[in-house]
Amino acid sequence: MARGELRIYLGAAPGVGKTYTMLEEAHRRAERGTDVVIAFVETHGRKHTSAMIGDLEELPRTEMRYRGAGFTEMDLDAVLARKPELAIVDELAHTNVPGARNAKRWQDVQELLDAGISVLTTVNVQHLESLNDVVTQITGTQQRETVPDAVVRAAEQVELVDMTPEALRRRMAHGNIYQPEKIDAALGNYFRTGNLTALRELALLWLADKVEDQLDKYRADHKIDATWETRERVVVALTGGPEGDTLIRRAARIAARSKGADLMAVHVTRNDGLAGADPAVLARQRVLVESLSGSYHQVVGADVPRALLDFARAVNATQIVLGASSRGRLAQIFSAGVGVTTTALSGSIDVHLVTHELAGRGRRARRTPAALSRRRRIIGLVTVLAGFPALTALLKLGGGLSLTNDILLFLAAVVGVALIGGLWPALLAAVAGSLLLNWFFTPPVGRFTIAEGQNWLALAIFVVVALAVSWVVDTAARKTRQAAEAGADAQTLATVAGGVLRGERPLIALLERLRETFTLDSVTLLDSGVVVAEVGHPTCTRPAEADAEVKGDDDITMLLKGRPLEASNRRIVEAFAAQATLALRQERLSAEAATARPLAEADRMRTALLAAVSHDLRTPLASAKASVASLRSADIDFDDDDRAALLETADESLDRLTRLVTNLLDMSRLQAGALGVAAIDIGADEIVPHALDELGPAGRSVRLHIPEDLPDMRADPGLLERVIVNLTANALRHGPADQPPVITASTLNGYVEIRVVDHGRGISADRWDDVFLPFQRLGDRDNHTGVGLGLALSRGLTEAMGGTLTPDETPGGGLTMIISIPVADAS
Repeated sequence: MARGELRIYLGAAPGVGKTYTMLEEAHRRAERGTDVVIAFVETHGRKHTSAMIGDLEELPRTEMRYRGAGFTEMDLDAVLARKPELAIVDELAHTNVPGARNAKRWQDVQELLDAGISVLTTVNVQHLESLNDVVTQITGTQQRETVPDAVVRAAEQVELVDMTPEALRRRMAHGNIYQPEKIDAALGNYFRTGNLTALRELALLWLADKVEDQLDKYRADHKIDATWETRERVVVALTGGPEGDTLIRRAARIAARSKGADLMAVHVTRNDGLAGADPAVLARQRVLVESLSGSYHQVVGADVPRALLDFARAVNATQIVLGASSRGRLAQIFSAGVGVTTTALSGSIDVHLVTHELAGRGRRARRTPAALSRRRRIIGLVTVLAGFPALTALLKLGGGLSLTNDILLFLAAVVGVALIGGLWPALLAAVAGSLLLNWFFTPPVGRFTIAEGQNWLALAIFVVVALAVSWVVDTAARKTRQAAEAGADAQTLATVAGGVLRGERPLIALLERLRETFTLDSVTLLDSGVVVAEVGHPTCTRPAEADAEVKGDDDITMLLKGRPLEASNRRIVEAFAAQATLALRQERLSAEAATARPLAEADRMRTALLAAVSHDLRTPLASAKASVASLRSADIDFDDDDRAALLETADESLDRLTRLVTNLLDMSRLQAGALGVAAIDIGADEIVPHALDELGPAGRSVRLHIPEDLPDMRADPGLLERVIVNLTANALRHGPADQPPVITASTLNGYVEIRVVDHGRGISADRWDDVFLPFQRLGDRDNHTGVGLGLALSRGLTEAMGGTLTPDETPGGGLTMIISIPVADAS
């Protein structure tokens, strides 16, 4: 069965018209013959949205009750049973009422998609998980209902429903978004022009990133290497020389000319280790790039211009910044250089050659022993073929030297050939030299025979020394090459390690670095044949689909796609695979530790609970039992006053026991993360009076100051009432009888602040945090006066609703507890 398609209408703020646009599309689909049903649409009382539903089929909602209140939710089972082609599901980030099959509506949508039902839905940018903290900073309102970015990014289509801040505020003023009594508060808080402008920019940028991901996938799927100039991307090439600072700043200025341009610095490390770059300079230049909001990259390649262009095309770069050649004019005659070659091969990518102080002055290469290249071996052979006949002719014309001197001169020539060309040219020189010495200089001359025995010894020593010298030179050259390659590998691994350590997800960062370093299309990590991590496109699910396979351990396999793995690079890739295996295990251990941490905390809580409540449970139970036993006794005849006193004692003891058990249960749920929160829009003028009624006669002495124009809060009525009851009871207990507590309310930065003020002795500021410790009272460690759960529970309940509970000093003496709850919005 084919999976359904998901289309999301994204908005910057409530009221931009997401639901209306979604319903317009639903009507268009229905007119084309698509089977469309409305699974859930929230109109928020907006008449235009309600009218747009029209004759579309709307499935009944399911009724649910929570904490004595009634709620309606989408009937997921009814939608699955009806099985339409297209379901309309509003408010993707919505949190379902506790007791529903799924905690979040986006999880309901996933079930519909898995069942083959396509879905149209809506979401505001403030509900995206990755932007939650940014939106809180901008608006001062924390959004508790969020949806993972991956869910939205996985949608087949995401359409932005846009509206200017001025137009949205006009809609608000005309009453098209909120009810009249909420308009002024909304325009002065969440719907300020600055807030709406910032949210609109966030929505545009997030959608642009998704579009870029889609473009990258399209280019990868269709193997498109040509640059598509959808966004300016400036790549600056670094050699590790001092001119790099100039190039980076110039590239940053070029990038700054275009809004949203990317700056990337890249250093190409030669795979033969002969680059000669200074690691300290590169490290400093990396810091400079990142301080200019750029990114640093390192790739490996034998041909620097081609490796640079491969990287630039892979990131869809539009411009490359290079430094003018530092080599002298003579060197430029024999070799075009990186800049000229890159320009010739760049195609549609613009190349900037930037001059600097070192341009054209020549550069002293770092003195490192060179490996024997093919060119040097050829020169060694030419030296043997041309030089040895010349040496023979010169010695014959001179004619005055002894055979021993002739042998020494030929030996010096063999050593010279060994130094130039290595083992095989030196072997040829040794053979040629021995033959020439035998024919031209060893009696009898002109024949390949030796008359005297000492001449045999001299020629033998000549051949042995020549072979030994050539062997030593060749071995030293190979060791030099190996050391240089090891240095290049170490430099690459050091750069990779630095990038991984700075990442939030080491495994993904490691795989991305490997893909980037070796210019691969994708890197996939398999665990027993199952994909556990991947970067790039396309993903390989079997070794047969990959260009290279590297083992991490018996179960972990790394698959590389993009190009065959060179034998010289296999060692460093194996190191990557080993590190990826360790990173995978570390992630799993961290996940297991995160799972075990709540269990350990719950166990600690249970232990503390048993130690703390023994006295507090016994006391009210003993009082209630004694009172009831006395009343039931036939030995004593109580009058009406005594009977009333005993009943009152029993009632108070049972109430105390009920509060204690309720607090303990809620505290346990908080610690275990199992406390359900059903937030609704509600006013402080509804909550506070109910809380004071809960306190009985004592609550009637509390003074209230709640403004009539105070906006609604987004809170769970039952939990918030418990918090106010606990705090007010604490204020009554510690405040003087002639100065009853005061409860006031106001708004600040998108929050409603309820202040419970007492005029008691107060608490010093350095001990404010101590009052929130569970299972103890301030200054009391034996728990004989209560388990001290009231304030600890109150803070936990407040934070569960997305608010805060903080103490403050009461002017004139005493303690003020400030409850901050988010202001309600249309979401």
